[in-house]
Amino acid sequence: MTTVLKFGGTSVATIDQIKNIAQNIKDRHSQGEKLVIVVSAMGKSTDHLLKMIHEISATPSKRELDMLLATGEQVTIPLLSTALKELGCNAISLTGAQAGIQTTDHHAKARIEFIASELILKHLEAGTIVVVAGFQGISATGDITTLGRGGSDTTAVALAASLDGTCEIYTDVDGIYTVDPRYNSKARKLHTISYEEMLEMASLGANVLETRAIEMAHKFNVPLYVGKSHTNLPGTHIIERNNTMESTVITGVSIDNNCLMASVKHLPFSQTNIANLFMNLASKNLNVDMISIAAPYNGHVTVSFTAEKNDVLEIQEVITNMKKELETIEITTNDQIVKLSVVGIGMVSHSGVAANIFRLFAEEDINYYQVTTSEISISYTILETDVQRSIEIISKAYELEM
Repeated sequence: MTTVLKFGGTSVATIDQIKNIAQNIKDRHSQGEKLVIVVSAMGKSTDHLLKMIHEISATPSKRELDMLLATGEQVTIPLLSTALKELGCNAISLTGAQAGIQTTDHHAKARIEFIASELILKHLEAGTIVVVAGFQGISATGDITTLGRGGSDTTAVALAASLDGTCEIYTDVDGIYTVDPRYNSKARKLHTISYEEMLEMASLGANVLETRAIEMAHKFNVPLYVGKSHTNLPGTHIIERNNTMESTVITGVSIDNNCLMASVKHLPFSQTNIANLFMNLASKNLNVDMISIAAPYNGHVTVSFTAEKNDVLEIQEVITNMKKELETIEITTNDQIVKLSVVGIGMVSHSGVAANIFRLFAEEDINYYQVTTSEISISYTILETDVQRSIEIISKAYELEM
């Protein structure tokens, strides 16, 4: 069986770290494992690339951004491949395109359509360690594309699915915690978590894994493991749901700091206008969440939703274009809010979680502006200034601490 190992940017930030990873890879390869290694750009090199291009243009095209940002991973792969060769291993570096990763043509947010894995398989059969650039692929028109935030996770899982293998994600955290330890130093590490819970936590703000990676792992039943680079600390296994998981009401809390709340006001009320609003947002490939619609008043309605902070200009552009026909509409945005979500499969068989959290918020005078629910999660938009208190009271109420 093939094992895909993914190392994030902080894991390959220096040459010494790359050499250390190479030694660990050699040790595993010498035990007969077939290994594909997916790597991110070194440290903060992506930020450096962005800084350079923005010194030239405030609004560079997404195609040129993809061309530039893809070079970050293309620096890491030959360095790691060379480090492996210095240790006596057969290794080869491949860009996303060379690895056969075919994507859609949505620059900066491309999706993997399929992987032509024949070349990788050929190298694996020859006993070669294959080092692949994460975060990137190639479209049908031959353009280099990038997969968006956390795209290297998606690359790794997609390769594991294509090769019928397992996937291990190594980063700067040693597993999945009930709460981000930056907010609660007493948070417990989870030894196992279900695909569904991990997907909810990731989609609601937990930044350890990318949502598309988890979706893909679940769909293709790819065994997934998250651990810390350069240590032997045990990590977290992401597995299928089992009955024992339902005994825990709340598994964890996620925080999404990268969201804003947009309110489209004075929209003439009709189902067509509401539909057009969201169709126009979708045409920009914008992801919206936590939609709420106020009761119509004087023939107008207010529609609110959350979206990513860096999408604010495109959201405003959509409303500006709609204003040409619907002159009354206006938009306000608030980027001082945070989405806090409680997640747990135990909610399926335990009632009253929402009521209890409403009570806790009322006792602490914590305001919330929107609430959405799923079968295993409840999300609230709250002010940034209330996040720490909210986490503390929920952690204590649901035994999320050590």
